Amino acid sequence: MTGRTLDATQDNVSGRFTFEWLPGGFFLQQRSQLDFAGYQIQGLEIIGYDPATDRFPSTVYASMAGSRAPTSTTGRATRRGSAPNSMGGATYTGSFSADGNSGSGGWRPDRGAGLGNVAYDITTRAS
Repeated sequence: MTGRTLDATQDNVSGRFTFEWLPGGFFLQQRSQLDFAGYQIQGLEIIGYDPATDRFPSTVYASMAGSRAPTSTTGRATRRGSAPNSMGGATYTGSFSADGNSGSGGWRPDRGAGLGNVAYDITTRAS
């Protein structure tokens, strides 16, 4: 994954996401390692499916905060995350290629989001 904050003239966000189904196939684990404009961030996310809401709720545990951050994904392209410590939230909107091996989109702070929410765009590709 590569990208940049909106104020940057060159990429300043890079990282790697790995995905693995937990035994039973009901939950997907995502591990992330990011260099976000010089800040090293590691994270673990557990993603499930809620048929009652047709959403994919998840919880993110990141090295930059001592609390969990609940998220929810609708469909394949819009994701809403709540940041810990009353920082507010952000929404990701993006799309995948027809073969599912690449994608692009951007995170935008929600209205009223506090410090720590930085707008940025990313491009992803499978490796």
